[in-house]
Amino acid sequence: MKQTLSLIALVAAMPAFADDTRQLDAHEHGVSALNMAIDGTTVALELHAPGADIVGFEYAAESDADLAAIDAAITALGAPLDLFVMPQAAACVVTAAQAALEGEEMHDDHDDHDDHDEDHVDEDHVDHDHDDHDHDHDDDHADEAGHTEFHAEYMLTCDNPDALTDITFAYFDAFPNAKEVEVQMITASGAQAFEVPRDAPVLNLGR
Repeated sequence: MKQTLSLIALVAAMPAFADDTRQLDAHEHGVSALNMAIDGTTVALELHAPGADIVGFEYAAESDADLAAIDAAITALGAPLDLFVMPQAAACVVTAAQAALEGEEMHDDHDDHDDHDEDHVDEDHVDHDHDDHDHDHDDDHADEAGHTEFHAEYMLTCDNPDALTDITFAYFDAFPNAKEVEVQMITASGAQAFEVPRDAPVLNLGR
């Protein structure tokens, strides 16, 4: 997703995103961050969300139920138009999507990366085997004292971007622990920042 990354890099370089980065580092439960770039018919999105918001916990998952919850969350996060619903008239389609726990290598098909199952089968106790899994959850927990984050990146093509006037955050329906999404958006008109709370889940883009 080099094109997505280049767009997001452009977004991250904007001064408007400095505060967002600091807030993300603070790891505030209930608050996710969505970076968005619109360039012609291309829409790039990058989501960071605390593990507690997505699966309800941030400890190292070992039980079958917890591992299943992580896999289900990654599947849900892999369908951006189900989470961030755009006007039908905008004719948006997903051209690339990937999601994982922060610290894992991002691959288009996370099954090829053996998901979380291999990580946890190989590391019987996450806190006692950091050397063999530099990119797995044990590293994440060691480095962030038990705090985990889900990270997703998306590339969309919208044939009629002028119709992209609002986004409905069904994200809150999918993840009941999420309370707010802080949105940073860059377009040809410049950068804007929005806060989308659970009780008002429609973002008016004013386009």
